[in-house]
Amino acid sequence: MSIHEITTPLADHAVEQLRAGDQVRISGIVYAARDVAHGRLIEALDRGQSLPVDLKGQVIYYVGPAPARPGSPIGSAGPTTSGRMDRYTPRLLECGLKGMIGKGYRSRDVRDAIVRHRAVYFAAVGGSGALLARQIEASELVAYEDLGPEAIYRLTLRSFPAIVVNDSVGNDLYEQAPRQYRESNPDSG
Repeated sequence: MSIHEITTPLADHAVEQLRAGDQVRISGIVYAARDVAHGRLIEALDRGQSLPVDLKGQVIYYVGPAPARPGSPIGSAGPTTSGRMDRYTPRLLECGLKGMIGKGYRSRDVRDAIVRHRAVYFAAVGGSGALLARQIEASELVAYEDLGPEAIYRLTLRSFPAIVVNDSVGNDLYEQAPRQYRESNPDSG
C-alpha cells in the first residue's frame, strides 16, 4: 500500500483520489478545534457573521493540545473523539471544509455530508499525542483565546501521519476492514 503525500488546502481532485484505508502524510496548514469552538463557529453562522477562518479547502484537526514546553511549538497533540463534533460537521462542510482529523466513528449524517461535499475524514492514532506533536512545526492562536487549549489554532504540519477512514465516495474503513478480515480469515469466527 502506498502512502499519499498531501498538502493543504485540499483541492477536490486530491480528495477524490483518496480511498478508505489509504495512508497519508499531511503537510501544510490545518486548524485545531474541538466541540466548544465548533459550537461558536455555528453560532457565528447562525447570526450571519463571518467565521474567523475561511474553511474553503481546509482541514480541522480535533485536538486540544497540551501547553508547549520551552522551545517547542506545541505540547502533546493527540486526536480527540470525532463524534463530539458530528452535530456541527455537516454545516461546516457546507462552508467548504474539506477534511477532518480525529479518532473514532462518524455518524451517518456526517458520512453522507462527506460524500455530498466531496470531503474526507482521517484518523490519527489515539494515545500518540507526543509523537504526533513532532510533526507540528508551528502553532498560532487564531480565535476564541478564552478557550485555552480548546481555542482555534493554526497548525503547520509536516508529514503528519493519518489514515483515510471515510472517503468522498462513501467508503468507511471501520465497516470494510472487519469484513475484509473475516473474508480472508474464515475460521476467525
